[in-house]
Amino acid sequence: MNIFSNSYIKELKEVLDNFPHVEFERFIEAMMDAYENDRRIFVMGNGGSASTASHWVCDINKGCSLHKEKKFKMICLNDSISTMMAYANDLSFEDVFVEQLKNFFVPGDLVIGISGSGNSKNVLKAIEYANGNDGKTVGLCGYSGGKLYGMVDIPILVKVDDMQKVEDVHMIVVHMTMQRVMQELSQSADYADLRRL
Repeated sequence: MNIFSNSYIKELKEVLDNFPHVEFERFIEAMMDAYENDRRIFVMGNGGSASTASHWVCDINKGCSLHKEKKFKMICLNDSISTMMAYANDLSFEDVFVEQLKNFFVPGDLVIGISGSGNSKNVLKAIEYANGNDGKTVGLCGYSGGKLYGMVDIPILVKVDDMQKVEDVHMIVVHMTMQRVMQELSQSADYADLRRL
């Protein structure tokens, strides 16, 4: 019997039925603006969200940029364990993202924070820095959005009190972003071919 799996999928479908489509399209506009103006795109998260951030950079830097003269410049702030641990040890865990951001960020860059609860202090601190230095900010959050929801220019809220389903949808956002960006970059291409990348 598949009682559990049926229930999980049913609940996930209900979450997807309430997907924030308008905010997603606003985010794609911000991604394309960063691309067209040679801006950097930073992304960060903790735990499962760290894996989502890292996956996202792969899909954009390779998936959307391969064989193109103009490339995306996306940086994952949780990919260097040694750098994160150095900041965590010498300063605090709250500083592991913002201090890296200070090395590379310039006004106009796009900064994406991923936090299921919306209350990850290290993510919030980096977003606050970007907001204070003329950055464009995006927040992927869940539950009721937490503090992240109200801090960013573009919030993408997965409104469900279930961390696994929040993270499921965040990963869907990653893959939707890749395909949507590919559409924008290749309006004349065969979209069926793009989806095989």
